[in-house]
Amino acid sequence: MRETPAWREKEELLKSVPGVGDQTARTLIAALPELGELNRRQIAALVGIAPINRDSGAMRGKRMIAGGRADVRSVLYMAALVGVRANPTLKAYYVRLRQAGKLPKVAIVAAMRKLLTTLNAMLKSKTAWAGA
Repeated sequence: MRETPAWREKEELLKSVPGVGDQTARTLIAALPELGELNRRQIAALVGIAPINRDSGAMRGKRMIAGGRADVRSVLYMAALVGVRANPTLKAYYVRLRQAGKLPKVAIVAAMRKLLTTLNAMLKSKTAWAGA
């Protein structure tokens, strides 16, 4: 399947983003065929990086991520770690969240979601990474 033109086109588009390499692109294409077809909220929920509330009555709990596709979530985590160092857009986003007082892992998960929604929009519009 990796030899088909559609696969190669998607892989090249995904790899144009700083922080997304071969492993991440291939895992996203293989394990997340819906990428590029759903909206940003749906794709984040499908992967399991949409915050879920644990509220009940007057109790307001912390938000957490759960469910979804663990293999996709793990490669997105590594791509986000690289992205906050190599990708100027993700780095600025991460630094802004940390300066606002967010915990490091919370900021990384937010960067994961931003990266995923960016990749989703790129595949939907079939455009390569344009940068900051």
